[in-house]
Amino acid sequence: MSAVYQQFSTFKCSNDFAFQFPFPDSNKRKNANWRSPRAAIIPNFHLPMRSFEVKNRTSVEEIKSLRLITAIKTPYLPDGRFDLEAYDALVNMQIEDGVEGVIVGGTTGEGQLMGWDEHIMLIGHTVNCFGGLIKVIGNTGSNSTREAIHATEQGFAVGMHAALHINPYYGKTSLEGLISHFNSVLPMGPTIIYNVPSRTGQDVPPRVIHTLVQSPNMAGVKECVGNDRVEQYTSKDIVVWSGNDDECHDSRWVYGATGVISVTSNLVPSLIRELMFEGKNPSLNAKLQPLIEWLFCEPNPIGLNTALAQLGVVRPVFRLPYVPLPLEKRIEFVNIVKALGRENFIGEKDVQVLEDDDFVLIGRY
Repeated sequence: MSAVYQQFSTFKCSNDFAFQFPFPDSNKRKNANWRSPRAAIIPNFHLPMRSFEVKNRTSVEEIKSLRLITAIKTPYLPDGRFDLEAYDALVNMQIEDGVEGVIVGGTTGEGQLMGWDEHIMLIGHTVNCFGGLIKVIGNTGSNSTREAIHATEQGFAVGMHAALHINPYYGKTSLEGLISHFNSVLPMGPTIIYNVPSRTGQDVPPRVIHTLVQSPNMAGVKECVGNDRVEQYTSKDIVVWSGNDDECHDSRWVYGATGVISVTSNLVPSLIRELMFEGKNPSLNAKLQPLIEWLFCEPNPIGLNTALAQLGVVRPVFRLPYVPLPLEKRIEFVNIVKALGRENFIGEKDVQVLEDDDFVLIGRY
């Protein structure tokens, strides 16, 4: 031991226990080759595990090939906790009808209303129950780079196959800041960038995407700006999923999109699969437009939550600030289901209007 550490100072606690800590003598410090104690130096790789050590590793090419991904709904119990039994049934119905992937805890799944512990638990639960049957894409994006890094580390640690990342919202940042933000999470695994300026208040322009595609983990873009933007990317062989259900048919068959990340497929997965897999079908696309228009008459997921409750596949429980669509819209949904055919919708119960008092609205959970 260095001589400077052989001097001890005694610290007296109020409970008369004495502790000795090494304090170097100031005179000796001047004459000795002394350095202050250092914390352990950790190599610069992502914690809690290196990305190449992640179990159930999925290749970027597998993610790029997915044509139908459902942004899955998160159902609740009357006390506001997750209804995992209903959730498992929803995911099973997606698998049975040919959906290839699910976004867990996205906008539709109300990740914005979850704590990160809930969020990562739901991703892990989905992987454990369904990861061998469907690709699990965890929404681990945040407007905080620090949170996005931590959540993505945890998401891949519990086995998700890919991450979905939105650009920083509300506070926003510069284009260089966007690139730095995304480059902080791309090394961890396959990643889809989500561009939805109507929610974030900021577009992710082609300049940013063209920089990010240099990363081997960049799987593609969920694009909500429109089909002109979709074509800008597909003409340069960048994978794109339409983020707009009303445009997804043309995105796929006219503008070259790989497929869709869909809200509507929560309700009619077999019909959206037909739209994405079986060639141009303007007739089916036209038939689906009234349902899609109804779903988005208020900000998503208000319409979807209302519809799933009316179909009897989830409890009519809403985490605030979401509230059900009004009675006239609920009546309209019943007519839409009848027009499309109840057999095309998930679940087995008859569609119901539901009364206002049937819904439970929860502010604390």
